Amino acid sequence: MAAPSLPYEDWLVESLKDPKEAAAYLEAAIEDGDQAVLMLALRHVAQARGGVATIARKANLTREATYRMLSKTGNPELRSLTAVLAATGLRLAVKPVEKRRQKATTLKLAA
Repeated sequence: MAAPSLPYEDWLVESLKDPKEAAAYLEAAIEDGDQAVLMLALRHVAQARGGVATIARKANLTREATYRMLSKTGNPELRSLTAVLAATGLRLAVKPVEKRRQKATTLKLAA
């Protein structure tokens, strides 16, 4: 008989209190390329930073709009996204693509 699995969400939310962990988690979600994954990751980070209601208040957004934005089907405007990130102590950044990945992307575009 298999051992029962342990819930991971409490551990995850606790680890996301560290800004470096939260940033790495969100970067991985962005690299995944699935918007639903990114919204779930943002929701986890918001939970780690005091909860969605607290983050909504800090971001000057309504609680309802913030919950909608962080749902699987959420599609935030850039200003809402940056407001939520700022409320969690993070910001959006752009960095160069690694050479290896850049070549793969260029090959996909050329096909």
